[in-house]
Amino acid sequence: MGKMNSTIKKEKLGAGRLVIYIILILGCVITLAPFLWMFLTSFKTQVEAVSIPPTILPRQWVVTAYTTLKDKIPFFLMYWNTIITSVITVAGQLLFCSLAGYAFARIHFPGRNVLFILCLSVLMIPPSFFILPQYIIIQRLDLSNTLHAIYLPNLFSAFGTFLMRQFFMALPKELEEAARIDGCGHGRVFGRIMLPLVKPGLVSLGILTLRFSWNNLMWPLIINTSTEKMTLTAGLSFLQGQYLSDYPAIMAGALLAVIPLIVLFAIFQRQFIAGIAFTGIK
Repeated sequence: MGKMNSTIKKEKLGAGRLVIYIILILGCVITLAPFLWMFLTSFKTQVEAVSIPPTILPRQWVVTAYTTLKDKIPFFLMYWNTIITSVITVAGQLLFCSLAGYAFARIHFPGRNVLFILCLSVLMIPPSFFILPQYIIIQRLDLSNTLHAIYLPNLFSAFGTFLMRQFFMALPKELEEAARIDGCGHGRVFGRIMLPLVKPGLVSLGILTLRFSWNNLMWPLIINTSTEKMTLTAGLSFLQGQYLSDYPAIMAGALLAVIPLIVLFAIFQRQFIAGIAFTGIK
């Protein structure tokens, strides 16, 4: 009877794992399907891309979308603008959010909890509400149609502050106390002891900020009207017309735009997953 029960349990476990694997495979297929469709459409002609019923595989593989993409928009210049604004945005978020998170987590000062609640309250407001005030500020600073206008409003975020605060709060106080005994101030404690220990949090915040900055569409379209000062996401929107859209070129540009994000996530996926999991557990 004991052997029979163990056999039945093993069969149940095997069946359960099979169901889990099937669900995971279906999830992967659903997730990867849009990317596969984007890849295949970029090698189709315009006629085939809009044909009904749609075709999955191109009848004739062509690279016209890639060769004409740079002729319709300043693709490489927009790509460079996207890289510059994204790198500056990520650097600003990592610096200012880590400083603010450390202050809220480790430094006791009057009104700390009230200020942190006010900071979190920003997360309750839809981002579209900030567009008009940001636009007025940038216009009065005479920064419209510049790359500065794209990244300046995004150098700090309430979510990044909250994320970094959670990591700093989890660090043991003994490390900070030992540094104090050795004569370290807040600057040395933050830069030499605390910051290296929250590397998963920095990686997580960096990837999330990069994804937001790289895919930001509305703000660059509003603040900049010159194509030479636009990012890639905003530039690709010019390929979509009122009556006719160049879908192969749009898919080709989107495919080239998403490659850096996929590469960076593949490199830092362990730190990113560890950081998100740690924050969720905390």
